[in-house]
Amino acid sequence: MSLRHGILGLLGEMGAASGYDLLKMFDISLAHVWPATQSQLYTELGKLAGEELIDVVAEGARGRKEYRITEAGREELRHWLVDVAPKRPQRDEALLRVFFLGQVDSDRACHYLLNGADHLDQRLNRLLEDERSVALGDDDLSRYGRLVMDYGKRFMAMRRDWLRDAAAEIREHTQRTEVAGSVRQDESGPRESL
Repeated sequence: MSLRHGILGLLGEMGAASGYDLLKMFDISLAHVWPATQSQLYTELGKLAGEELIDVVAEGARGRKEYRITEAGREELRHWLVDVAPKRPQRDEALLRVFFLGQVDSDRACHYLLNGADHLDQRLNRLLEDERSVALGDDDLSRYGRLVMDYGKRFMAMRRDWLRDAAAEIREHTQRTEVAGSVRQDESGPRESL
């Protein structure tokens, strides 16, 4: 997804909205999927207006502008939604690190994994708080927003649980290795003669 399509999609659902309104909507609906800063949003609004994908429909005090999607903007959004294949993320730095955790001792490896699980717990709790604080209706933004929120909850819970399981597996392997090592050491020690 690109920021431009997020803006076009929100304007398609909301009708007219100011940059401030769009930024608030990003914060409550898309922040977990595609966060946007104020400067990014306003820069993109200028580009979209320049490409005539959105129009300025009202101007108010302190330079406040309200924007509305144009028919060309709707066509761009439709094209992106159904004709353009989504970019599937292929890089995951966190998993790359897991792949090389054998380079550190098992305590550090487990610490890394459990920190990741704790981080996901915090993100999941924030998502659940956001879900409770947003009044969802039966409109398209609410309906499809609930689907995206459900995906986020399931994905974070799955990844958190996997990180905890991986840490437990490393601990178990370390304990088995230590026990096997002490048994071998006992077997190779001096023996008394009869």
